[in-house]
Amino acid sequence: MTPDEHRRVLDPATDAAALKALTHPLRVRLLGLLRQHGPATASELAARTGETSASTSYHLRVLAQYAFVTEAEHRDGRERRWRSVHALTSWNNAAMAASPAGRAAVGALRRRQVEHLGTALAQHEEDVAAGRLGEEWHEPSGISDLLHRLTPESVTELQQVYEQRLAELAARDAGDPRARQVVLVTAALPLAPEPVSGEGA
Repeated sequence: MTPDEHRRVLDPATDAAALKALTHPLRVRLLGLLRQHGPATASELAARTGETSASTSYHLRVLAQYAFVTEAEHRDGRERRWRSVHALTSWNNAAMAASPAGRAAVGALRRRQVEHLGTALAQHEEDVAAGRLGEEWHEPSGISDLLHRLTPESVTELQQVYEQRLAELAARDAGDPRARQVVLVTAALPLAPEPVSGEGA
């Protein structure tokens, strides 16, 4: 997969309509399912989401209109299959923060990521309880919520190092039959200091 196929960077100035389309809860869920499980039909996605196939078909066509998904190779000629065009979607935070619509889009997409973490946690717990994951996965699994004082430059460096190392490890493990899908969610959310009593908000 080339860099262009791996990541789509949205520009709020030129992709406003695409951003608006993507923030629909069902559309972003459908896109996530295609990325996680691979190509699927509208009927298969309807079964996963509890929606009607007419609804998933409509929202897939909207995603296709804005180049988030495209038709995949068909198993037969009876029903259209869809696949995600990119492995991930990103944007420039400063550009998005420059408009109310951009800020709203980022907020909606980030909250969807948090929801995805909750879904992944529930599935992980079910897989462990059912014995679908071996004991070798117990120790490296988990969630941490660290709190450190860092500068903007340090946070940027941390993100860059993390993404580079992750790409290296994923490439190394690509052919290993022991490898499993691992949901990795990172967050860097600076918090302003609380006002000192008597200084006002």
